[in-house]
Amino acid sequence: MKRVRPWRVEADRSVFDHPLLNVEMQELSAGADRREALVLRSADWVNVIPLLESESREQAPTVVFIRQWRFGRAEVSLEIPGGIVEAGEDAGVAAGRELHEETGYRAGRIERLGVVEPNPAIFDNVCSLWLARDLILTGDPVGDGSEELEVVLVPLCEVPDRIASGEIRHSLVVTAFYFFARRYGFS
Repeated sequence: MKRVRPWRVEADRSVFDHPLLNVEMQELSAGADRREALVLRSADWVNVIPLLESESREQAPTVVFIRQWRFGRAEVSLEIPGGIVEAGEDAGVAAGRELHEETGYRAGRIERLGVVEPNPAIFDNVCSLWLARDLILTGDPVGDGSEELEVVLVPLCEVPDRIASGEIRHSLVVTAFYFFARRYGFS
């Protein structure tokens, strides 16, 4: 059976540089074989499931979602808060910051659910997934100055059906709920 070979970077050059990402062209070798690869270098990302829980057992937990315009798909998307980890920033701190910027809520507790590689075929970053609890509303969402955000409260028990119907289809959001369901379930 053939084994996967590691490829060595012989040369690389930046072909596009932007605050969100750097596009790099690499010349690679594995023994006598040569090839080129495109690598997108980006800061790490975070996504946060903000969970509103009631003291009463009769009231079901609710997830704080956001709707925002996504330029890549040219449509409005229903998502959980998330964004870029700033240089030198701890991912948990970034998760709390993004939660507050995009929803107006602050978390009393934040817990890491897991970490994934968004697309290791071309991206070099990771996305950590978080659960925020003991939420306190401190004001309106402010975003990062370039976002238009609408806060949407969804009962936790409805999330699986909204994923199945395609209303929620951002892959990192679906993945965050996979990690959540493995640990806590939806009931």
